[in-house]
Amino acid sequence: MQFICGQYQLDLSRPHVMGIVNVTPDSFSDGGKFASTEKAVEHALRLVEEGASILDIGGESTRPGATPVPLDEELERVIPVIERLAPIAGVPLSIDTYKPEVMRAAIVAGADIVNDVLALREPHALEIVANSNVGVCLMHVQGTLQTMQDDPQYADAVAEVSAFLAERLSAANKAGIVSERIVLDPGFGFGKRTIHNVELLHGLESFAALGRPLLVGLSRKSILGKLVGADVEQRLYASLSASVISVMKGAKIVRVHDVKATAEALKVVAAIL
Repeated sequence: MQFICGQYQLDLSRPHVMGIVNVTPDSFSDGGKFASTEKAVEHALRLVEEGASILDIGGESTRPGATPVPLDEELERVIPVIERLAPIAGVPLSIDTYKPEVMRAAIVAGADIVNDVLALREPHALEIVANSNVGVCLMHVQGTLQTMQDDPQYADAVAEVSAFLAERLSAANKAGIVSERIVLDPGFGFGKRTIHNVELLHGLESFAALGRPLLVGLSRKSILGKLVGADVEQRLYASLSASVISVMKGAKIVRVHDVKATAEALKVVAAIL
């Protein structure tokens, strides 16, 4: 199976590591360490050296309770980083945004993937991606980014998330985005309680029926902290376990902060699989 994204075609017969580049002062995990263009570019290139085969660049935190970032400010954060990295990174660049205006500018700047937590539901988002050659990640979230953790409820988390992703896949296809340009993300931590996240991870193989690769983002998330009783800086081992389990259950891409450790762990998984 291949993932066609911009100038790249990723062979998904082996697992891929997507390295996180947060160009934000309020990220839940790295607290603004890479908020300047120079630091973000340096960090991104280091992640490639450590084994990242995709870079995910974001300028707005989507953690529960995060303050929305004005459009102009998000553009100022991410576009210079993409412009700097596009000629030199050697791997696909992903823009982590739900704003259509940021998607459009990022594609012009050299982004190869749109990673959208709202699954292209904002007005014109489908059209912008369809009129380009970039890949897209469609993610599930229950409710809005502001209310998603207020009181999430599911009768069957796996079935409901699968149905949502199937609908968004169909909508993208109808808009002109071929399936080979699409990966799907169950949205761990986005409108889910701990029990729902565990159910999704347990049932991850069920998503194979959708026919598209899965991207999983569990790195350092609060679900892991609750399971092991660790603060965000102490969740490396739990994050590695989550990535290994995800890939063994069918995920093709894992989105992580700790690239080197994850890449080495997944080399062992790939050898076994």
